[in-house]
Amino acid sequence: MLILLAFIIVFHITSAALLFISTIDNAWWVGENFSTDVWRMCVTNTTTCTAITDQFNDYPSVQAVQATMILSTIFCCVAFLVFILQLFRLKQGERFVLTSIIQLLSCLCVMIAASIYTDRHEELHKSNEYNIEVSQGQYGYSFILAWIAFAFTLISGVMYLVLRKRK
Repeated sequence: MLILLAFIIVFHITSAALLFISTIDNAWWVGENFSTDVWRMCVTNTTTCTAITDQFNDYPSVQAVQATMILSTIFCCVAFLVFILQLFRLKQGERFVLTSIIQLLSCLCVMIAASIYTDRHEELHKSNEYNIEVSQGQYGYSFILAWIAFAFTLISGVMYLVLRKRK
């Protein structure tokens, strides 16, 4: 039972780490000489970064991605704290339903963020505010990590729903 508990904790911490990395790191859309995310666009050769502001095309979509990724990360961290509290507070045989609900909300938020970015990336990268041509890029590792985090939070949310507290 202790091994299962350790696995669940490591799995949850991994999910949170993936969410932090995909939210913070600057690699949602990358090209030969640039990388961009939902916060800024950086030119690789000169280390010059431009913040993505309301002057950019489709900025409300960027704000939606920002908000849902932040919410997803917060929900994941709160779910971990609730899980730790429920370890000590639940009676034997009860399920971790509250932890599961919070983790599934995290899953929903990261899915919404990645889906919005997937749908709107062409419009996002056609803005005249960019210093260089960024429309000829490809999805970066932060975007891929966001989708992996979606799968991890979904699996852990379902795992908490099925899991019962044992002695």
